[in-house]
Amino acid sequence: MDPGDSIVVASSFSHMLNLANLAEEVQIASRRRAKLKKGDFVDENSATTESDIEETLKRLVVKLKKSPQEVFDALKSQTVDLVFTAHPTQSIRRSLLQKHGRIRDCLAQLYAKDITPDDKQELDEALQREIQAAFRTDEIRRTPPTPQDEMRAGMSYFHETIWKGVPKFLRRVDTALKNIGINERVPYNAPLIQFSSWMGGDRDGNPRVTPEVTRDVCLLARMMAANLYYSQIEDLMFELSMWRCSDELRVRATEVHRYSKSVAKHYIEFWKQIPPNEPYRVILGDVRDKLYNTRERARHLLSNGMSDISEEATFTNVEQFLEPLELCYRSLCSCGDQPIADGSLLDFLRQVSTFGLSLVRLDIRQESDRHTDVIDAITNHLGIGSYREWSEEKRQEWLLSELRGKRPLFGPDLPKTEEIADVLDTLHVISELPSDNFGAYIISMATAPSDVLAVELLQRECRIKSPLRVVPLFEKLADLQGAPAAVARLFSIDWYRNRIDGKQEVMIGYSDSGKDAGRLSAAWQLYKSQEDLVKVAKQYGVKLTMFHGRGGTVGRGGGPTHLAILSQPPDTIHGLLRVTVQGEVIEQSFGEEHLCFRTLQRFTAATLEHGMRPPVSPKPEWRALMDEMAVVATEEYRSIVFKEPRFVEYFRLATPELEYGRMNIGSRPSKRKPSGGIESLRAIPWIFAWTQTRFHLPVWLGFGAAFKHVMEKDIRNLHMLQAMYNEWPFFRVTIDLVEMVFAKGDPSIASLYDKLLVSSDLWSFGECLREKYIEAKNLLLQVAGHKDLLEGDPYLKQRLRLRDSYITTLNVCQACTLNRIRNPSFNVKLRPHLSKDIVDPSKSASELVKLNPESEYAPGLEDTLILTMKGIAAGMQNTG
Repeated sequence: MDPGDSIVVASSFSHMLNLANLAEEVQIASRRRAKLKKGDFVDENSATTESDIEETLKRLVVKLKKSPQEVFDALKSQTVDLVFTAHPTQSIRRSLLQKHGRIRDCLAQLYAKDITPDDKQELDEALQREIQAAFRTDEIRRTPPTPQDEMRAGMSYFHETIWKGVPKFLRRVDTALKNIGINERVPYNAPLIQFSSWMGGDRDGNPRVTPEVTRDVCLLARMMAANLYYSQIEDLMFELSMWRCSDELRVRATEVHRYSKSVAKHYIEFWKQIPPNEPYRVILGDVRDKLYNTRERARHLLSNGMSDISEEATFTNVEQFLEPLELCYRSLCSCGDQPIADGSLLDFLRQVSTFGLSLVRLDIRQESDRHTDVIDAITNHLGIGSYREWSEEKRQEWLLSELRGKRPLFGPDLPKTEEIADVLDTLHVISELPSDNFGAYIISMATAPSDVLAVELLQRECRIKSPLRVVPLFEKLADLQGAPAAVARLFSIDWYRNRIDGKQEVMIGYSDSGKDAGRLSAAWQLYKSQEDLVKVAKQYGVKLTMFHGRGGTVGRGGGPTHLAILSQPPDTIHGLLRVTVQGEVIEQSFGEEHLCFRTLQRFTAATLEHGMRPPVSPKPEWRALMDEMAVVATEEYRSIVFKEPRFVEYFRLATPELEYGRMNIGSRPSKRKPSGGIESLRAIPWIFAWTQTRFHLPVWLGFGAAFKHVMEKDIRNLHMLQAMYNEWPFFRVTIDLVEMVFAKGDPSIASLYDKLLVSSDLWSFGECLREKYIEAKNLLLQVAGHKDLLEGDPYLKQRLRLRDSYITTLNVCQACTLNRIRNPSFNVKLRPHLSKDIVDPSKSASELVKLNPESEYAPGLEDTLILTMKGIAAGMQNTG
């Protein structure tokens, strides 16, 4: 095809795949509603696979003989903290996502059985209008998003679905509890669901996340939260019109009425002084005043850096905010009006308990090496040597002596590089803002106790009144292997045990461990490390929270939520779960009301079930076999990815890795170090590149060699592997996810990329990799006892088959476009030829080509490439 035709095809097929995803979402939701009405849960979205909250509670009581009170006690004490991250950013522009949301709404209404012919006609017209608007909207981001853009995009889901979705979900939990005989509601302050964010706080390898950015996103989140509360408070004032109240509330209302203003013209409702015979409205009017001031002060500080509204006139902590609301709740209950108290007021209390004054708590993430740089500058300035050159023992000794002492370590005269100033300025921002803005301080590439102690010391030196909890992140295979010993050494320090008060959080990274050692070895080491970390925590009497840094793709630890949780090792969750929700899957999880509800339900029910019905522990012989396979898998993976001299050249020629940055889907550079190789490449572009060519090498490489080794050693090992697949949830989930990736893959497409893009001297290497692909797939099917891929999931098989022709066309288009882009003989000045069929009717190809006049490539090529990337990502339902 000529460039003009290519750009039209790429754009059309990309839109078609997005529409297919939307139609599928609506169909799944509709089928599930129909099954729920019948009480039938035996389908691909059944309670047993999706963790329906009501069915989970019934199963625990009826089948596992747990008492309803046991279930209630476990439920109200558990916490699931969902941590929104920006990377990989959703590849679809927000302008299109909004249109997709309206298309989804139209389709959902068309599924309703009670619509009239007129309704249907109007919905058909609206659907056509939205689809046409989507086709006429530029799909490509022309500039990279800033961290502030990413934060605004992430927070938009709170406004659209999560804000109202949380109280709605908690009401469903109340109903499910009532159905097992519990006549109490989940307490409004029970921390069932919490939200955190990395957007504007994750500076690991991202120089665009500056201290100023962190300050801005914190103030913006505070302003958003106050605005959401403010938008609801008048509805609550209308509802609580009662005159009868407790003596406690009446005294407070009389006091508030004395100093309230007679007129407040900036309010829409209740703008005159509220009479004292409406005591609830008087109290809530005072809450409204403070919410208004809280919002306006945050807006002023964000815009001008200063505000004439005093802090005393605002809510400065969530306890202040809850106190008058709790007073109203107690009063209603004491006056016999509990049904009224358990209405909108309870919903509001639950929102305050969930979202606080900052909507989400912002985590800060920084590389351990950056903290080492700061401490090294301090020790050199003090004239006591280079901290960087000290042994781990000497580092710990010095850090602890300073932590136990009180002397300041540095002043304004400390020599600072730009990187050192960035670390210190970030800590100063934390010290200046309200403490409830922040969650954890996460140290990436952590390896030793000194990494944690260094951050504790820097927080003290920067005068942070309420220090953030410090969370080491263990990512690479060797770091995961050493994590239990490192944490044990940390817990053995008396000062540190006193500091953490019996609670510790540890984060484990799925992305970099997979990139470092391959999927099989990483998954098994993550499993073992969790077991060992829990043992260490128990030994020292510490309650451990595991923070799972999962990606959206299988190669980065992704997969169905409920299966991921239920396949974790026994005793590693215990009602406390933190997990990342990657930017690319936020839309799939929270883009629509029913998706939000389903996501909250999955996490809550699966976490509860894991604690009350722990999964099977592996038998000793299974462990031994996994250990043996992991060694073989790691060896094959690393021998090809890191030791094979032809690999890097092949990877860069056979995939669009070098062109990844042109999608402008994130603020973060694709490499930690611009000059680095595979080692410094981020896990996201690493997975992205292989996903685009449908070869998925990081997911399957190592499995074939491992299976072949143990089967050739002893054929009885095949029977053991099949038993592991049938009896051990962890192993079954691992195999099923890789099987699903094989179903999405196509080595013939990878062969096409080789033919068009790779030099002939590397063709044999590509063919060798494809032979390994086929071998791994066949051996995996043997282990699973399947004749064909996805034979146990015909519905998913059908869904993938429907997409295949569209994705294949985009693959061919992408490979041809890359060939032209990389061909130096292709004339950059040449205008693309536009076929007569396209030019005459619509001129759409000509118009699309003109959208990117500044491209360094021949007109139309860059946009065609980006559109194929987006289309394939939509078809695969992930970017990286």
